[in-house]
Amino acid sequence: MKKWFLPLTVLGLGGIGALVLSERGRKAIFWALEKIDEAPERISEWNDSAQRELERIQMNLNRLAEVLEARPVQQ
Repeated sequence: MKKWFLPLTVLGLGGIGALVLSERGRKAIFWALEKIDEAPERISEWNDSAQRELERIQMNLNRLAEVLEARPVQQ
């Protein structure tokens, strides 16, 4: 891996330089900076949605466990 460190570093720095120096790259950076303000709100919304889904899954697993416990074991 050591022999690839320098070429990958140069490639990465070149990519960042091209991003900063090009008009399209600067627009993309400014767009990302504008959208970063919305990130906490969107993450919170996703977190709430994921929590509701996990609660629904837990409820269904509990019901399934109750049904399986109520069934007599047949051999």
